[in-house]
Amino acid sequence: MSNFFLVALGGSIGASTRYFFYLISKNLLSTSNLFINTLIVNIIGSFLIGYLIVLLENKSLSQDFIKYFFIIGVLGSFTTFSAFSLETIDLLVNKKILIAFFYIFSSLFLCLLFTFIGLNFNKLIN
Repeated sequence: MSNFFLVALGGSIGASTRYFFYLISKNLLSTSNLFINTLIVNIIGSFLIGYLIVLLENKSLSQDFIKYFFIIGVLGSFTTFSAFSLETIDLLVNKKILIAFFYIFSSLFLCLLFTFIGLNFNKLIN
């Protein structure tokens, strides 16, 4: 049951952080392209998930805390596949086909790349 509460607490922090990031980027970037915000959030989240997986392997912190609070809770609600899907469909419906396919490709490629970088971050800085 404690893992449930770790996910719930982490999820509320991740969702709030995502909304805060949206408000800041909306004001700083002054863009109506929500997909750019989602792409940036998903890249950041992918990097952090990769980095935290390494911490799980090294067992330097509580595995349950990292897995349930950070990875599933915070980062699971900070990143979002549903927003990616909705924004892609919106681009397609509005006949922005090239932008939609660029968004799909860049999301997949960059999120996988940054997960890999996160996994290898300690090796890169040492």
